[in-house]
Amino acid sequence: MHLGLGSFHRSHQAWYTAAAPDWGIAAYTFRNTELPRALNAQEGAYTLRVPGETDAVEAIGAISRAHAGAEVEPWLRDLASPEVEVLTLTVTEAAYAPPEPGRDSATARLLAGLRGRYRANGAPITLVPCDNLPANGAVLRSVLRASASDDARFAGWIEDHVSIVSTVVDRITPAPVSGDAEAAARLSGLSDEAPVVAEPFTEWLLCGSFAAGRPQWERRGARFVDDVDVYAGRKLWFLNGAHTLLAYAGLARGHRTIRDAVNDGRLAALVQEWWDTAAQHLTVDPAEIAEYRRNLLIRFAARGIRHELAQIAHDGSQKIPARLLPVFRAERAAGRLPAPVVFGLAAWLRHLQTGQVRDPRAEELAEAARSTDAVRRSLLALDPEIGADDELVSAVGTELRSTTGRGSVLMPRR
Repeated sequence: MHLGLGSFHRSHQAWYTAAAPDWGIAAYTFRNTELPRALNAQEGAYTLRVPGETDAVEAIGAISRAHAGAEVEPWLRDLASPEVEVLTLTVTEAAYAPPEPGRDSATARLLAGLRGRYRANGAPITLVPCDNLPANGAVLRSVLRASASDDARFAGWIEDHVSIVSTVVDRITPAPVSGDAEAAARLSGLSDEAPVVAEPFTEWLLCGSFAAGRPQWERRGARFVDDVDVYAGRKLWFLNGAHTLLAYAGLARGHRTIRDAVNDGRLAALVQEWWDTAAQHLTVDPAEIAEYRRNLLIRFAARGIRHELAQIAHDGSQKIPARLLPVFRAERAAGRLPAPVVFGLAAWLRHLQTGQVRDPRAEELAEAARSTDAVRRSLLALDPEIGADDELVSAVGTELRSTTGRGSVLMPRR
């Protein structure tokens, strides 16, 4: 099973699963009804196009059936079935929070499904979170423990029968745009109402044990490692951190895509300075980091991958703490105030002030950004520790005041 059916799942976990033909996926969205309809009309099949000098198109048939989020009964029935041995999740960073009474959420659905499985047969299962959170498996385990603490037997079953595998996932997969279906049909000869476009690069690192069976994802290059933390830092800080900086700074300078932003010399310099800073706090071979950086620049600038900055800018309050703040704290511990983070926070605050914010805390953040003490209140909302840092508040305020008008962005001072 999978929760969070969208383009990334279909370019990543489903692509890996397609190499294990004895496995199929029952995939669930949250509120989207059109995508499940389109996929089911095609018996779950869709095309994956990888742009390059010669575009490659592959038909993927790993999804057995797709369901809209409102289909509660199939969800509970599937998750209770002992035939289901693995559940993967791509539900965004914001979703890893304890469920609130009366509110639909990923953790609420997961907890309801696990309770049903526990009561029905208690068969073991493995959860595989695939979102950009440090130690995503440990985070999910903590949420489940807290949410099940009122039922000792159910909590004990989760501990003994529910394995959770930590992961690092990577494949740049833009949101669908008009023309994708036509391009897929031209190249493949197939009519597809749900095509996916993704870059050639893909990575999947998994750490942990499986309670039952699993697909042979290693057939397509997935790696099972003893520790994913160092890889998570590399990916979150270098790729996702750079994406976050480029999103907020690029939008302010009138850009629309990652490719446009990284081809802006001033923003490319910002990314390089960020990477120089982050590299000081990552215990990875410097040669490997240098190669990773070179490859990221190629990936960011690749033709045919239209990764919208507005999409990346979503949910900043959930992304910035994992992507930028760990490096910020390491720099502060060394007595430094990292200029790229100062600049990034100022760009984020300017984004809040535009009023065009998509974030689970959008209303709260917009109100803080409009207040007379906007910098401190916004930073306190993001993280109380950084909001109490007077030097940081002053530096971000100075950076924000020096940014006047759309397209005028002051870069970090060296």
